[in-house]
Amino acid sequence: MTGASSGIGRATALEFARAGADVIVHYARSASAADDLANEVRQLGRQAHVICKDFAESDSLDQFVDTAWSEFGKIDIWVNNAGADVLTGPSAEWTYEQKLQYLLDVDVRSSMILARNIGKRMFARGHGTILTIGWDQADRGMEGNSGELFAATKNAVMGFSRSLALSLAPRVRVNCVAPGWIRTAWGDSASDSWQQRVLRETPLGRWGTPEDIARTARFLCSDDASFISGQVINVNGGAVR
Repeated sequence: MTGASSGIGRATALEFARAGADVIVHYARSASAADDLANEVRQLGRQAHVICKDFAESDSLDQFVDTAWSEFGKIDIWVNNAGADVLTGPSAEWTYEQKLQYLLDVDVRSSMILARNIGKRMFARGHGTILTIGWDQADRGMEGNSGELFAATKNAVMGFSRSLALSLAPRVRVNCVAPGWIRTAWGDSASDSWQQRVLRETPLGRWGTPEDIARTARFLCSDDASFISGQVINVNGGAVR
C-alpha cells in the first residue's frame, strides 16, 4: 500500500487488515503517522511493515519493490495510492511548472514503474491484483490550474491502468478507482464556496469519505471481483458533470 499514512491510504490499509490482509505501510514524510497505522494493523491481528520512500526522488523504484516483496516473500495485492499534494502546505505556493513536474514524478512515473515491476512478479507467480487511483473528473475536465494538472496526470494513470490490465491478463487483474469529492486534508479546510460546490455537484448530497474509497478498493481486490479487470470505477456520489 503506497501512500498509506493518511487519508484514503490509511483507510484502505485498515479496511484490508480487517479483511485479513497483512500490510506494507509506505510513507514519504510522516513517520509517526505510518508507525501509528502499523500499530493499528497489528492490533487487528495482522502483520505490518513500514517502508519510507519519496517517489519524487529519481533513484530506483525497483529497490522499493524488492524491499516490499521481501518483507512477506510475496505480494498478492498492490495498491498504488501515493499521490502528490499540491493543494496544501508549501507546495501550494509552487509555480504551475513545479507542480506539474511533482505530479508527473509521484502520480504518473512511480505508478507506472511500480505497477509494471510488481505486475511482472505477479504474472510469473500466476496471480495477483493491482489497483491504482485516478480522479473522476479527469476525463471530463475541471477549470483552473489544479483541474488542468490533475486531469493530465490522473488521465495518464487511468489510461495506463487499462492498458496494463491487457498486458497482464489473464493472470493478473488491474483496476483503477476514480474518487470524486473526498473529504481529506484539503476538504477539511476548503472554503464555504467549495463546500457548497461539492454538495451541488454530488447528487448524494455529501462529501465522500476515505472509507467509501477503501470499501470499493477491498471489493475490487477480492475474489468477489474476479471477473472485473481493466476498469476505472467512479466512486463519486453519482456525479456526472
